[in-house]
Amino acid sequence: MSTPTTRSPTPIPPYDPADPAQRDDPYPLFARLQDEDPVHWSPALRAWVLTRYDDVREAMNTDALSPDRLRPFYAALKDERRDVLAEVMRYLSLWMVFRDPPEHTRLRRLMGGVFTPRAIEQLAPAIGAVVDELLDPLDDARRRGDTVDWVRAVAMPLPAWVILDLLGVPRAHYAAVKAWSDELRAFIGSARADGDRYARARRGAEGMAGFFRGLIAQRRASPGSDFISRLIAARDEGGQLSEDELVASCMLVLFAGHETTTHLLGNAVHALLDFPDQHRRLREDPGLLDAAVEECLRYEGPSGAVARVVRSDHAIDGRTLRAGDRVYAMVNAANRDPRRFDDPQRLDLGRTPNRHLTFGFGPHFCLGAPLARLEGRLCLGRLVERFPGLRRADGPPPAWIDSLNMRGLSALPVRLG
Repeated sequence: MSTPTTRSPTPIPPYDPADPAQRDDPYPLFARLQDEDPVHWSPALRAWVLTRYDDVREAMNTDALSPDRLRPFYAALKDERRDVLAEVMRYLSLWMVFRDPPEHTRLRRLMGGVFTPRAIEQLAPAIGAVVDELLDPLDDARRRGDTVDWVRAVAMPLPAWVILDLLGVPRAHYAAVKAWSDELRAFIGSARADGDRYARARRGAEGMAGFFRGLIAQRRASPGSDFISRLIAARDEGGQLSEDELVASCMLVLFAGHETTTHLLGNAVHALLDFPDQHRRLREDPGLLDAAVEECLRYEGPSGAVARVVRSDHAIDGRTLRAGDRVYAMVNAANRDPRRFDDPQRLDLGRTPNRHLTFGFGPHFCLGAPLARLEGRLCLGRLVERFPGLRRADGPPPAWIDSLNMRGLSALPVRLG
């Protein structure tokens, strides 16, 4: 791998995810930070920003950094925001992704016994049917020559419908749960300190928690084969999930299970359209489908950053990070680090090895990775088969969502050939 060391004579601009130019294309700045300031202090975030592959992977795996970033934040609040966020913290503080061992270990063991790779793979026929149900109406759009928003037409509803089906929730509730999820995303991953985002987060948390609390009561009275019933029944030597942990786990499955996969499907199509040779390569060789999903996850994955809090003083690349400091490990920067990947700014469906960090590394490796990969494989496979003439629609460039922790498009206008 190449190891660039050239320093630019111009100062490096500070990383600021609220800057529209950086949000639209952060990679030139990431490349400079990797070369010249790999442990970068961001005044906008008041946090350290890591961009090199090895540093990001280590941040995901070391005990010196903790994922428990919400409770210290909440404890430091001294005003009315404590009351506004009380219900939010009641549930989000129980999310497995924000817990350290031994709580994380217990929650992951219980949830992992339900979300097994085998159980996920058995969903393939049902997911394939959902894909076809969403792609079928696009035939009419193709015949008419209409522009279709790929995000709104397919990438957004597909993973949400899959998760709702998995949880045994009627799809009629899609609009409500999507609205609650959007309210939570504004709190968890926004790059801006919007004045009403705490109130929005409370609305989202209260709405989603109340919804799932009612469903859990129904499944206790009448269990089924859905994943909520299986979470209720999950037990190990330490017992079972508490009522609040059940609610929180359902919220996490719904939020993480559809938000990230929506961005995977949107970003993947965007990348294929940016590299017509690779798009053609996939059309001509469906055997590349698994590798294509992995390369799309690397090239423009849905995970923007992994947030950590320094538990004890910790040195990285000569910088000392103090206990209590916040750290953002930039996943998409790491996935394009030339120290790890040859020609990283290029989409290459034949790339091997491809040890990207999109699903994390170590004990917090994403439990939903098999489901996201399955949805990506089925959706992209059917898309290139059914609509070989897919191309980008004329108009302004697609807009990226305003989020630090996620990377995704708000819209992607396409024509289907």
